[in-house]
Amino acid sequence: MTSSEERDATQAFLDSLPELESGESFRFSCHPGVRCFNACCSDLTMPLTPYDVLRLRRNLGMDSETFIAEHARVGQYPDTGFPLLHLRMSDHPLKLCPFVSDEGCTVYPDRSSACRTYPLGRATREDEDGNVVEQFFVVQEEHCRGFEETKAWTSATWLQDQGLEPYYRWNDAYMSLMARQRRTGTVLGPKHATMCLLAFYQLDRFADFVRGVHLFSRLDVDEARQERILADEEERLGFALEWAELVLFGDCATLRML
Repeated sequence: MTSSEERDATQAFLDSLPELESGESFRFSCHPGVRCFNACCSDLTMPLTPYDVLRLRRNLGMDSETFIAEHARVGQYPDTGFPLLHLRMSDHPLKLCPFVSDEGCTVYPDRSSACRTYPLGRATREDEDGNVVEQFFVVQEEHCRGFEETKAWTSATWLQDQGLEPYYRWNDAYMSLMARQRRTGTVLGPKHATMCLLAFYQLDRFADFVRGVHLFSRLDVDEARQERILADEEERLGFALEWAELVLFGDCATLRML
């Protein structure tokens, strides 16, 4: 299947779901008292965004190389060549998520954006001004008994309750970078793909790279921000996205360092 066919198939799937309009509510709750508790935490094709990996690594106290080796499969988006990671399921016969237990999610405070969003699906696109336009869909699977619960949500209250604001902010920034790449009609070569994997998904190693090549000496980054970049991985991820856009396209629409 080509990348355009994959996008068409994804859009067809989303179109088959009931769209949740702004202010419209749905009923859902997930807790150990729900009969299907943990049933959705197996045999998943779970994408991991750069911010997902940052939060999971921090929760687990793991360096990026170990995390990727133990918990991720590394691939590429077929239409851009940008790195794409998926969560590696366990060797359990049911292919369980490696972080699920009988009591629930063991990394719950730092679970991925896809887990947080469920049972909603989210589709985004950029308008003519580069703003993110989002749509939400209710993903009501037959096995899920959570929809029999009485708690009512709108998309806005669900997103707030699940702490999704920082996830979507970082995820949309990555998607925006790929959208610009799609508009150029070119695919990243192996060298740039490896660079992006390092900068976005291996922020601990990226700090060593920044120091090792004296990257700040080539850019107008004030000392206070340099310190924040090297000390804080969220700040470093923002810098990584800006730097990658500068390297790939020669400019950055949101560049703060020049």
